[in-house]
Amino acid sequence: MPKKPERRWKEKIALHNGLVKEGLSEFLGTFILIALGCGSVAQSVLSRGEMGGAPMISVGFAMAVTIAIYVSGGVSGGHINPAVSFAMCLTGKMKWIKFPVYVLAQFLGAFVGAAAVYGINYDLIMFYTGGKFTVTGVNKTAHIFATYPEDYLSLTNGFADQVMSTAVLLLGVFAIFDEDNLRAPKGLEPIAVGLLIILLTSSMARNSGCAMNPARDLAPRLFTYIAGWGTEVFTAGNHWWWVPVAGPMIGGAVGAALYMLFIEFHHSPPPPCQNSTTFDKYELTNIEEEKSLQRSAPQSTL
Repeated sequence: MPKKPERRWKEKIALHNGLVKEGLSEFLGTFILIALGCGSVAQSVLSRGEMGGAPMISVGFAMAVTIAIYVSGGVSGGHINPAVSFAMCLTGKMKWIKFPVYVLAQFLGAFVGAAAVYGINYDLIMFYTGGKFTVTGVNKTAHIFATYPEDYLSLTNGFADQVMSTAVLLLGVFAIFDEDNLRAPKGLEPIAVGLLIILLTSSMARNSGCAMNPARDLAPRLFTYIAGWGTEVFTAGNHWWWVPVAGPMIGGAVGAALYMLFIEFHHSPPPPCQNSTTFDKYELTNIEEEKSLQRSAPQSTL
């Protein structure tokens, strides 16, 4: 019988390369993170706090992370952060060959997400700024897209801030997904990560916004440079731009290493398989199915 038209269409469009599928998943997940996360910042800034503020931004970014992981987690793991991908590779949880694909997809997704925030809020941005895009001043808007330090913050202190916050992020992520620890219930891991983001932005966001994600910061910053904010997006804060890029990468490695050294390396090994006449009903069913398959399988003539 001929295949149904809709099935033929799905077969033609479906991808068969696993790495490409994972790259698309990371692109979409990171796009959602920026479009919704930076969107919550835009709503708060452009309404001059009337439709948000620090608590709303904290919850907005956390929920953006949650939805992004739900969208992409089943395909690529929902890293949506080069620091997470880097930590996964360092600990052997992901092959290094995937790393450049993941990072490229994350940066592209963040860039397009920033463009979406700009496009959706274009009229409001023009009204708010009078057509003059600035990084500092009363009507500054560059911080909608990327993080900038407070005037008192030194690069050294800011770098330490980014290292520590991302280290705690990775500690939490590894614990949430650790099968041999308490871990979050299956299917609720994205919510647990979202709660972790709320905790971090509630405790470590005062200095510079708690970026913890090179793609989340650098790609939107590059977009603002192209869209009209100019080179000041890279020179502001004593050339701050590299701190939320390098700091999270180092912090991610530190957090992963700490979790492995303090927790994961010390899990008890699983007990060896032993022959026993006592099985629960699921094990017994599986054994009977295997025996049935063996009896029905063709015998070798050798």
